[in-house]
Amino acid sequence: MSIKLVAIDLDGTLLTDNKTITPATVKVIQAASQAGVKIVLCTGRPLTGVAEHLQTLGLLGDDQYVITYNGALVQTINGRVLIRHTLNYDDYTDLEALSRKLKSHFHVETENHIYTANKNLSPYTIGESFYVRMGIRYRDVSEMPHNLKIPKGMFIDPPEKITALRAQIPQAFLDKYYFVQSEPYFLEVLNKSASKGNALRDLAKRLNFKPENLMAIGDQGNDLAMLRYAKTAVAMGNAIPEAKALATYVTATNEQDGVAQAIQKFVLPQAN
Repeated sequence: MSIKLVAIDLDGTLLTDNKTITPATVKVIQAASQAGVKIVLCTGRPLTGVAEHLQTLGLLGDDQYVITYNGALVQTINGRVLIRHTLNYDDYTDLEALSRKLKSHFHVETENHIYTANKNLSPYTIGESFYVRMGIRYRDVSEMPHNLKIPKGMFIDPPEKITALRAQIPQAFLDKYYFVQSEPYFLEVLNKSASKGNALRDLAKRLNFKPENLMAIGDQGNDLAMLRYAKTAVAMGNAIPEAKALATYVTATNEQDGVAQAIQKFVLPQAN
């Protein structure tokens, strides 16, 4: 069956190391889109952190889609939320207490702001604020609004500390939440129902697409679920070993137009 939807991770996949999309990749993606193939960016970022790249690709309108917050939200490019799997205030207090016990920096992201109770801001929180184009709000736990819908929380520290921290998460938290390492310095925590794979599955069902109609392209741990779900799974040349092990095809790196190469190989021939 033909590929009708291509799910593409952002950082380390679509974007080069300097956070841009090459002209060659833009051209190939636009050709696929013009042929009627849905191009769905799948990212840990909120919509605000994806908007400039959607504009670069020429993806517009309420019939184009984006998977944000590692699958906590599925939205139209206009911002309409179709699917939501979020955390609440009680989840926040439990996770924030865990972060203090583990002596880790922690913040949560809503659809509009980053919230943290850390007086000494992590440089990784500041970096995240820049990349996702959202401001930081310092709030003591007692000051946090109780009605927030929280797409994700993030433990943020140097890679060696995050690696050690992963082994210290109590089993009760592992049973209750979905933990995924999206970058060496980010350990994200989401609603158990949230993942890029589940979001891709739910969106595909809304569009009446089957796994055979899907191609997923990624490079990190937060991409593994969607690589498992899509019939055509593509790992970047710079991907972690676990992603390459799941892939039906390993393409070039994000610095070598790997996304364009995969789309040219699997999608554009069917459009000719």
